Amino acid sequence: MENFNPNDIGLPNGNFFALPYSADEAEIVLISAPWDVTTSYRSGTSNAPLRIVEASSQIDLYDIDVENAWKIRIGTHPYNEDIFNESKELRKKAEKIIAHLEDGGSVNDILISYKLNSINKASEKLNRWIYERSKKYYEEGKIVGIVGGEHSVPFGLIKLLSEKYDNLGILHIDAHADLRRAYEGFEYSHASIMYNVITKCKNVSKLVQVGIRDFCNDEANLIASNDKISAYTDFYISEQLFGGEQTWKSICNSIVNNLPENVYISFDIDGLSPELCPNTGTPVPGGLSFQQAHYLLQTLAKSGKRIAGFDLCEVAPNPCNNNDEYDAGSGARILYKICCLTHLSNIKIN
Repeated sequence: MENFNPNDIGLPNGNFFALPYSADEAEIVLISAPWDVTTSYRSGTSNAPLRIVEASSQIDLYDIDVENAWKIRIGTHPYNEDIFNESKELRKKAEKIIAHLEDGGSVNDILISYKLNSINKASEKLNRWIYERSKKYYEEGKIVGIVGGEHSVPFGLIKLLSEKYDNLGILHIDAHADLRRAYEGFEYSHASIMYNVITKCKNVSKLVQVGIRDFCNDEANLIASNDKISAYTDFYISEQLFGGEQTWKSICNSIVNNLPENVYISFDIDGLSPELCPNTGTPVPGGLSFQQAHYLLQTLAKSGKRIAGFDLCEVAPNPCNNNDEYDAGSGARILYKICCLTHLSNIKIN
């Protein structure tokens, strides 16, 4: 710290934002989950954590919401190469399963069933790994953020926090509802994360979805029939804004008022407009601007409610150009903003 100057060029050190804090001395710990097994369209999210680390060294550390934001002790859990390597091997199996299903095959076919079982067991192992490491940090009084990877990876952290807090809400920013049950046979699919959360995580009392605009009939029916779920779809938001019925401020206040005291943020990068994340796995027209996302998160942080944990998922760097850091840059800036506002929300409570 004696030699760290937040106004100087960021010197890459393996940490997010090139900050000098270790995980042991941090108040917020970022855990990388380079897992990209069940992505159903374009792969690449397993590369995101390291690419976000690289891009984040270019971020200016001044933050409009938090004075001296660089002093927030954001630490980085050591990168686990084994997870990345296992993801690469399992992705090959997953692609064969997906191709088989797209050719009209069944998940119950013997060879496919065997491959599915191995992937589902590996996903459970990853969930336990996230759970146990997050638990250690929370026992030390820290807050954890998961950096994916596909959107299945935060399940272990959400499960932990649903045990820690009697009344936990999820603010879910995404293009997709992620409420499919075992999509394509993958029990912990990236498209099933919120279904698993509301069915398997005790004490999750509310799921508030923002920006969703690509979902199936079963998901729409579940949203309509389950009192735990409130959906502010992209269609609803646009209708309200275009018709002059509401302002973005009033919509954000409504979203935040729907959440309980303790809130987990699950941020899929494709919740943003696709020009901000053109290489994400399943880009969808529409979505939030960066400024709209910032304002929503800012409204939550200043509401008096606690941001108890968070994830950022589905950032996918350009597979054809390693020098194209636009997706990683967008992800790094959203991640820094979430970290700063998480700190602010907890300072207000404590």
